[in-house]
Order: sequence, then structure tokens, then C-alpha cells
Amino acid sequence: MSKEVFNQISPSEFFYRNRDLAGFSTPTRSLYTAVREFVENGLDACDQQGILPDIHLYIKAVEPEKPDPKPYILTVKDNGPGIDSKQIPLAFGTVLYGSKFGLKQARGMFGLGATMAILYGQITTNKPVTVSSSVDGKILHEYEMMLDIQKNKPVIMKHTQKETNKKGLNVSITLDGDYSKAGLKIRDYVYQTSLITPYATITFDDPKGEKFQYKRIVDSMPIAPTIIRPHPHGVDVETIRRMIADTHYQVPVLDNTMIAKVRKELGLSKKNLNFEGIMARAEKKWSSLSRPVRVIVAVMSFLNMDFDKIMKIRLDDIDLVHKRLTYYDFGDAKSVTVEMPKSSVYYKQLANTVQGDSLVTFLTKRFQRIGQATAIKFAEFANLKAEKRIGSFTNEELVQLSDSLQKYEDFLTPDPSCLAPLGEEPLRKGIQQFFKPDFHEVYQRSASAYSGFPFVVEMGIAYGGGIPPGKMTVYR
Repeated sequence: MSKEVFNQISPSEFFYRNRDLAGFSTPTRSLYTAVREFVENGLDACDQQGILPDIHLYIKAVEPEKPDPKPYILTVKDNGPGIDSKQIPLAFGTVLYGSKFGLKQARGMFGLGATMAILYGQITTNKPVTVSSSVDGKILHEYEMMLDIQKNKPVIMKHTQKETNKKGLNVSITLDGDYSKAGLKIRDYVYQTSLITPYATITFDDPKGEKFQYKRIVDSMPIAPTIIRPHPHGVDVETIRRMIADTHYQVPVLDNTMIAKVRKELGLSKKNLNFEGIMARAEKKWSSLSRPVRVIVAVMSFLNMDFDKIMKIRLDDIDLVHKRLTYYDFGDAKSVTVEMPKSSVYYKQLANTVQGDSLVTFLTKRFQRIGQATAIKFAEFANLKAEKRIGSFTNEELVQLSDSLQKYEDFLTPDPSCLAPLGEEPLRKGIQQFFKPDFHEVYQRSASAYSGFPFVVEMGIAYGGGIPPGKMTVYR
């Protein structure tokens, strides 16, 4: 009987095998999806920096006489802030690497779409992606690269730089596509995108030699969204675990720099004392010591070590539940565990460090729109101790905390500053320009929330004039 073999694959390998999950299932759909990803990346980049977008999209057949599906060169150029040269290989050669992981509105998410388009182009044509970027309007960096699918890493084939007088980004890939089937959908996408971004100029040169250009109608842009802290109604147990890990104060590394800092604050930079002398000096100067130094002194007290000995170990674990501290001794080449008596004056210092903030402090610092009074009321509602350190919560208490956050109804509504609604007037001008109707009206509702996430509804209605009679058309 053969033995089952287990192994691990990279994110790029996973999406290579399951590319239909990201919208790259057929040449028709893949060409359309790639267009959307690159155009929306350009719009997002401009929006974030308050730059009126100028997006130019080119699609050109490699061999025009061949029937579809066939290879196409897709190029998207923008006038945005560009990407720093050092980030280009990772941004375009690594799946799930990007700048869109925060809680704020963006057209694209997770650093997946554009890289998937590059990956699809590579596996269908074996051609590299070309990325040109300038962040200062003086030097243009150009990369040719491919993606190592198994390692999820970029393979740089060529990197050059030259002078330029424009900022922005230019991305060009070769991919199998079917423009005969995707063309209408791509043209509609460009048209509709221009309608809802009247502050942008979008130009599309299609493979048949036609140019579609939608010029900027307004010069005002939506206020750029900001990254916000999570709302308590929008988190689960796993999110809370990660937030706790982020808030933990890290025990300082035992290196020369840290020990020098301890010596300096204890007034022992030029003087050596034994273990008892160090502890006596620390007791006298305790109120003036910084938190990292207090932590190191606490560790030294439990290990009964002076400076020479503490430099020869590595801290591996602080187990407050069982009151044990584990370290690796480089001299003896072994792991050692010692007890931490709770009666020690240093135990509380170390416990507070490892266990992080109190529940009330955790709520006010890590969630949006929660003040101390609300945090205390919530703790009473959840039947949890307000002063208990968040890092000491049991699994059952974390579940209780998560459930209570969902049920508590007196939290303020979510902060809508992570959104970037277009606004009534730009939407009105877009409708007027594109449809020239006899009647139109627009409306923007105030921010609402669903499951802790804010949203804003904007809508417009128009009829008559340049709108053909017949069935209703809905754009969304």
C-alpha cells in the first residue's frame, strides 16, 4: 500500500490551478477581467493621491490576421503617483502582495487581480510583463519580469532606467484573449466607468483601430478614503485574536544594544556588579526605568543571571498560565524551563507585558468610536472584567467577547470616512453629459451600516432626450 504524501503549494500555484476563481477561466472573460484590473488599479492610485486620472488603455493583436482566440498585447498607462522601483517586482510578481489590505474603499482588493492577469498572460503566451514607473517625474524605471509560480516570487529579466518628464505607471502584458466576444463588454465597461468617474479622462484604443475617449467633465474629486479601525460589529474571534497579537508588547531581544540600554539606565555602563548588586540597583531606580529595561530586569530576576550570563541565552516562551519561562542556553546547547513565582515583585511587570492592555484599553485603542465610558458599560453587558488583561482571556472568554460585541446595541454607527462617494453634483453632470436626458434626478443617502461595515447609496434616474425609448436600462 503506497504511503500518502503531503506537501504545500504557494498562493500563485493555487491560483494557477484555480484561475477561474479570479475571473480567468476563458480567453473572453480573461481579457475583460485583465482590462478591469489594470484600469481600476490606475484609478485607485490616482484617487488615493488626489490626482485627476488620465487613463489610457490599449489592446493590440499580436497577429491581427489570425482568428480569435489569439494573443493580444494589453497596455494600461496612468498619470498616478507611480510605484517605487524597489516595490515593483513584488507588487507585480507576487500573488497576494499589495497595498489594499486596510479597511477603506478601493476598487481592487488584496493584490490579486493584476498579478493574476500577469500570471494568466504568462501561462498562455510565456511572455514577460513590462512595467514602467516614475515616482518623481525625472527617472523612469522599466522592468521585464516573469513570475516563479512554484515559489510565488518575481523573476527579473531586465531592469533599465532613463530620464522622463512624467509621473505614472505603464503595465503591458501579452495574453490569450477573444476580443470578438469580449469587445462589446470592454467598450461598455469603459463607457460606464467614465460615467461614474466624471473627473477622469479615459481613452481606449481598440484592436480594430478605433479610439474611444471620454474626457473629464468635472475637476473636483471625491475625498480620498482613509484607513479606519474595525467596528465592533464587524469582527469575529479570529480577528480579535489577531488584534490581541498586534497589541502585545514584545519582550525586548537580548542583544548588545538592549543590554547597553539596561546598563545605562541602571548607571552601570562602566561598572560591573554581580546579580545581587544589579537587582539592588534596579530596585532603587525602578521608577525611572523605561518599560523595556524593566522587562529585562524582571527576566534576569527569574533566571538569576547577571549581564554576562543573560547574553548567552535566547528567550523562547513566557507561559503565564503555568508560570514558566523557557529559554535556550547557547553554552549548554539546550532548552531550559524555570518557574516564575507569582509572589515575585517582578511577576506583575512581566505578566502585564505579555498579557497586553486591559479590556477597556483594548476596546478604546483598537476599535473605532468607543470611548472609556462605553467600554466600561460594554464590559458590564458582556459580564467581563473591565480591568482584566486581554492577553489572559481564555478561549471561552474570547468567544464570549466576540458574541457580546455583535449583540451590544449602544455602539456608535461605523465611521464612513473609509468611503469615497462620488457626490450628487458630479453624478448629475455625468448623467447630463452621457445621456442628455429630458429629465434626471440624483440622490445620495447618508451613510448606513451592515454588519459593522459602512456604505453609502448613490443613485440617479433619467429618461427622454438622448435615451432611446423602450425597456429600462440599469447601470450599477
